[in-house]
Amino acid sequence: MIAAPWMRDSLESFISLGIPFTERNMKLKPIFAAVSIATFSSALLAADMAKEMTVVSWGGAYSNSQLKAYHEPYMAANAGFKIINDESSNEAVAKLRAMAEAKNITWDLVDVEGPDSQRLCDEGLAMEMDFDKDLAAGTDGSTPTKDFGASLINKCFIPQIVFSTTFGYRTDVADWNGKKPEDLCAVFDTKTFPGKRSLEKRPKKNLEWALLCDGVEKEKLYEVLSTPEGVDKALAKLDTIKKDVVWWSAGAETPQLLADKEVVIGSTYNGRLFDVIEEKKQPVAMLWDYQIFDFDGWVVPANLPEDRKARVLDFLKFATDTQRLADQAKYISYGPARASSQPLVGKHATLGIEMAPHMPSNPENAKRFLVNNIEWWSNNEDEMNKKFEAWLAK
Repeated sequence: MIAAPWMRDSLESFISLGIPFTERNMKLKPIFAAVSIATFSSALLAADMAKEMTVVSWGGAYSNSQLKAYHEPYMAANAGFKIINDESSNEAVAKLRAMAEAKNITWDLVDVEGPDSQRLCDEGLAMEMDFDKDLAAGTDGSTPTKDFGASLINKCFIPQIVFSTTFGYRTDVADWNGKKPEDLCAVFDTKTFPGKRSLEKRPKKNLEWALLCDGVEKEKLYEVLSTPEGVDKALAKLDTIKKDVVWWSAGAETPQLLADKEVVIGSTYNGRLFDVIEEKKQPVAMLWDYQIFDFDGWVVPANLPEDRKARVLDFLKFATDTQRLADQAKYISYGPARASSQPLVGKHATLGIEMAPHMPSNPENAKRFLVNNIEWWSNNEDEMNKKFEAWLAK
């Protein structure tokens, strides 16, 4: 199954609504219906389900938000059941390929970004879903297909959140002489903003940002990247800061590097920056310019034994319902992928601050942005990874 061309446009339309969804919220009646956890698990069915489940995610503040919103409530309602947490999502495609080849699938549920879900689905490594059968209806009565809408980017992907990858920077760098980064290209300006940078150790997003700051128009990015000369152009731009880059693999690394003053500016997921700024009160600020939007969600590895598959589907029906997706936004600044969840997004669980202004799709934060081109990356990522690794090795 090849990603449909409408995916990127649908995501852009979804984002343009804004996570506060103010206009839509005014038209929706408050939702007070509570969905009992017992709906999803019963003593009768529990005997046929696995007693433990390995869930793979990204670690740090994001995994903690899942733990609080999904894992702990589900385990509390299912005595004797245990969730084992693994933080290897950045290696999901490679590891699931290896597991399939060895015929030994040790993971039960895997959190992935949109393009990775497409590759896994295309390769038959992820299970196809019947969304209206396998997931819970919205508390406003909408079917899962309607409620998730544009976030259902393929038949294997169970959406959770809308997030972005963007930059944070320290606000106390003496060598900057009172200046602060105002646009993306400050990342490449080591004269005005000297110091170490942190970038993810893979080509995705880095290539787009490099081309933008080398003068390529937003609308022509993937046309240019589809040529050998375009890839060389992007890598040449990255060459200008290569000696100043600290490479990261886990999303929690950049916030820690910023907090420890090991870098002065770095990319990561917007929710990780929210954590270091608002919860840990570090002298760090957001640089939203040309943030890159994406959906994040679950895939179920193909060919699980029946007892494990039954447990995963039971958990998914619970963890992706209207209330649970809204609950996750109490702990991290990612927007829920369900329309019926959006009016329920309120204040942070412990800080007491309104979360809407901190969402990446807030209009003030999304003046200039990119949308992850799922189709292009699902078709080209393996090749780009090889070229990027060869460049890193030079």
